[in-house]
Amino acid sequence: MKLPGMWLRHQVTVEPYEGNSAVGALYGAPVTVRCFLEEKNRLVRAPDGREVVSSSRFFCRLDVVDAPPESRVTLPDGRKTTVIDQARHDGGGLPLPDHLEVQLL
Repeated sequence: MKLPGMWLRHQVTVEPYEGNSAVGALYGAPVTVRCFLEEKNRLVRAPDGREVVSSSRFFCRLDVVDAPPESRVTLPDGRKTTVIDQARHDGGGLPLPDHLEVQLL
């Protein structure tokens, strides 16, 4: 089951992190993502095991974007932030909304 469209009230722009080069980080083409944005500070664990404070997170459909750690995200108010981690939530055929949760710095 997909995340219902009526829940996707916000839009963010994601530039997927693709690695480093001699001149700095490389990013893919910007993707506009319809999502549900929640701005709330919370303690989360980064992929390297550090505990960091996440300022916000968004939820979107599984098939719209891949947002690996260090991807750049532009929020609706214009603020730019960075992806800490992402989590896939798949209902496995149960009547639960499949979605991607993206935690932001």
